[in-house]
Amino acid sequence: MARSTPVKKAWRSLAWLGVITVGLTALLAGGVLFSTATWAPKLALDLEGGTQIILAPRLESGQTVTQEQLDQAVSIIRDRIDAAGVAEAEVTTQGGQNVVVSIPGEPDAQTLARIQSSAKLEFRPVIYTDVATSSSVDSTSSPTPEPTDSSSPTPEPLATTATAAPTDASDPNWVSPALYDEYLNFDCSTLEDTNANVAPADEPLITCEQDGSFKYILGPVEVSGETISDATSGLVPNSQGVSTGVWGVFITFNGEGTEQFAQVTERLYGFPDTDPRNRFAIVLDGAVISAPTTNAIITDGKPVISGNFTQETAKVLADQLKFGALPIGFEVQSNETISATLGTTQLQSGIIAGLIGLILVVIYSLFQYRLLGTVTIASLVVAAVLTYLVIAILSWRQGYRLSLAGVAGLIVAIGLTVDSFIVYFERIRDELRDGRALEGAVEAGWKRALRTIYSSKTINLLSAIILFFLAVGNVRGFALTLGITVVIDVIVVVLFTHPMLQLLAATKFFSSGHPASGLDPNALGAVYRGRAQFREPVVAPKSGASREAAKRQTIAERKAAELDAASTRTKGKDS
Repeated sequence: MARSTPVKKAWRSLAWLGVITVGLTALLAGGVLFSTATWAPKLALDLEGGTQIILAPRLESGQTVTQEQLDQAVSIIRDRIDAAGVAEAEVTTQGGQNVVVSIPGEPDAQTLARIQSSAKLEFRPVIYTDVATSSSVDSTSSPTPEPTDSSSPTPEPLATTATAAPTDASDPNWVSPALYDEYLNFDCSTLEDTNANVAPADEPLITCEQDGSFKYILGPVEVSGETISDATSGLVPNSQGVSTGVWGVFITFNGEGTEQFAQVTERLYGFPDTDPRNRFAIVLDGAVISAPTTNAIITDGKPVISGNFTQETAKVLADQLKFGALPIGFEVQSNETISATLGTTQLQSGIIAGLIGLILVVIYSLFQYRLLGTVTIASLVVAAVLTYLVIAILSWRQGYRLSLAGVAGLIVAIGLTVDSFIVYFERIRDELRDGRALEGAVEAGWKRALRTIYSSKTINLLSAIILFFLAVGNVRGFALTLGITVVIDVIVVVLFTHPMLQLLAATKFFSSGHPASGLDPNALGAVYRGRAQFREPVVAPKSGASREAAKRQTIAERKAAELDAASTRTKGKDS
């Protein structure tokens, strides 16, 4: 016997659900075998504990830190940490002086760099240097310049008999005899002690490469990091668009920065390649990260910083530049491990609360819908499996950590998920009361229920999205788990609950309206169509379900039923 169309559709939907489940399981299994994934989701600070880092501001004598600076620093550090995928971190101020950063687990070197580094970026022209570097900077729309040859001859000693005021930031008249003498005696190993990261922007600067191997005399700041509107990391392409295999940082300036950078590169491009003034130093927190030659005039405001970057360090720098520099410098005052603020006891309490709620839902479903309630139970199991896999994958790929607030979101989701099943089941019962057969009631009830389910879940999802983007800390964890379960709820209803009802409607037990099925037409107060006429249902002692069905009828439905009954009696007398 050929399968009916609804049955074919049901098996097709279940097959897609199986593909999704197997795909998620295979993805997580691959992460466990070949990467750093684990079968259990990572826990957040309140459930697992982690590391607490106290940052103290680096201030000059007589300088004080303001609350506005601390609040700005907290916001920037939180954005940097979130960009690193470290979820559920806490960033607060302490005593109006320090910033306290609490991170789940043990942070790696890149995360510590995101937190501690001021990321104050400056573009200064090179006035004098002893050596050449192999870094390069260029626009993505211009040919990639060739790196400066490290074997180029060392420049002649700088003449320091300045006779006029400097005309631009590259003018050697910035260098006085005293400054040049300081340069000659400057020790790169003492760079951190010179407070180069807080040097005045309108004065020349003596500094070194980050590795301490090259010294520079740089002119005043011509383009500051505040004019950067976006920064990303990636592999630098050559002039043909083919990847060079070198990691770099792609910068996008705003209108002001674009104009400034174009003016500077136009001036530097006029110097010979052998002149140190042809180079433009990129200074991060007082140290030079790259000092490339200027082989093109960059007018689109999209230069590329390349140098000795790895994938991790390029991403760290891009994230730091994207969210801006800290208003003041910080140093790590303490770095210590902290225990869970809530601990496993609270987690166990949350799990117990969820199990109690789940048991109550199961009892209610079986009491209200008889064996039809087993579809609710099975749907909840499928939703739980999908939710667990998604959270575990997010924990691996995005650094998400499950907090107690996230657990609360999962518990709340139980009620929201069951609500979809109840809407669908009641629509089917309404169709049975109108005299439809079960298969027809399932299809008609589904069309009516789907609109209601979509409307309800859209509102829930929008609420979760708004809460996620407007909130911080643990509240975002609640919003995320709530949003995930809303999406999975719709998937389960469409690909599991409805197909299961289609299959059950084709069975004799459910289609015959067995009292234990929960779909007994007599118990629901159904009116059956005879041959071209209505007839009254068989009068039976009112059961609890019948009384409940009568209570649920609206006034209009009761009046319609009375008119139908009266019309049937009149026709019977006429015949």
